[in-house]
Amino acid sequence: QVQLVESGGGLVQPGGSLRLSCAASGNIFSGYIMGWYRQALGKERELVATVSVGGSTSYANSAKGRFSISLANTENTVYLQMNDLQPDDTGVYYCKMTPAWQRAMSYWGKGILVTVSS
Repeated sequence: QVQLVESGGGLVQPGGSLRLSCAASGNIFSGYIMGWYRQALGKERELVATVSVGGSTSYANSAKGRFSISLANTENTVYLQMNDLQPDDTGVYYCKMTPAWQRAMSYWGKGILVTVSS
């Protein structure tokens, strides 16, 4: 079992920045992909960014140029640096791990709220 705990959310004004963290613990082996998803009220959950242990990253179009995902693989912690936040970025952000050793399974954090408002 793997547990994911997010932190770093909160309220920020438009144009501000936040850094989300997700620490994974439990039975973790090498070879996994971690990512961030978000879900706004009344909308479907969407992918924001992913990062692999090997360093490959991907971003949603809305995140490109503003967000940066990184992985401290020795600590099994993924970060999401969010800059120039806009009201449309508001939502619950979820951390996800897809393990190579359990390819049919994924793990989710409970989510953390990010609110961008003046």
